[in-house]
Amino acid sequence: MQRNVGLVSLALVLLVSCFALADDAGPLLAQAAALYDTHNGAFDFAAYETRLRESIRLDEQALPLIAADDVSTRLATLHQLARAYFELANAYIPAGSDQEAAYVAGKNYALESLRLDPEFVARENTSGFRDALTNSNDVEGVFWYGTNYGCYLNYHQLEAILGGGMRDVPACYERAMALDKTYLAGAPLRSLGCYLAQIPSFLGGDLTRARDLLNQAIAIAPDFIQNATDLCEWVLKPSSDPALCSTLADVKAHAQDPAVMAAWPYYNTLALQRAVKLSGGCP
Repeated sequence: MQRNVGLVSLALVLLVSCFALADDAGPLLAQAAALYDTHNGAFDFAAYETRLRESIRLDEQALPLIAADDVSTRLATLHQLARAYFELANAYIPAGSDQEAAYVAGKNYALESLRLDPEFVARENTSGFRDALTNSNDVEGVFWYGTNYGCYLNYHQLEAILGGGMRDVPACYERAMALDKTYLAGAPLRSLGCYLAQIPSFLGGDLTRARDLLNQAIAIAPDFIQNATDLCEWVLKPSSDPALCSTLADVKAHAQDPAVMAAWPYYNTLALQRAVKLSGGCP
């Protein structure tokens, strides 16, 4: 009898512990979201690095505490980690091993999010990884996998060419475009455009299509000034297009509107910095 009582007590303790773990994740995730939100208070680009790092730390602390059956919360947390690691590496970590490690972390979190979908796992096991990517229904997971993986491959160019990376990255962007080309101010269009503009034609580069994709992104989100800045850097400048300087002038004029900068504080700050540098040779 005492043994049965003991087993019941143990079961109750374990049950309470499970609920406690699930409850513990909520406050951590809420704190992480508040820190990550660029519209939470006045945006200070330099100070945002600290907020971004702490947001990542809290999300990583919360991740193992999320209930196993709470797939939506786990998925959202993995998406945020994949994006946050990219943004940290992109803006605040100099090129080198630490930056590479951040891109790897972002890539791995995105892949984990993709594999939460049983259909993705089934396709991966039967038809291969690229087939699973090109049929994924998770726009954020597939986009951030491609983005972080592409940045990682800058450190591993042989793997990019021989290991299939140069096929996987554009496949991710093509799939993200098919799912939602308006995601993150036209990010799938913008990213594929930049990719096609930067690689040689014999490896699949296509400057004409790149221009079209970036112009589509501009039309979708004109206040996201990275769209126009990317067009300038990766299409207009390499092709010595006479529209380069006037387009850069438009970007800088657009950025004078506080509402434009406030719409996308992190991305527009970086884009404006690049636009100013690119304008160095303009009258």
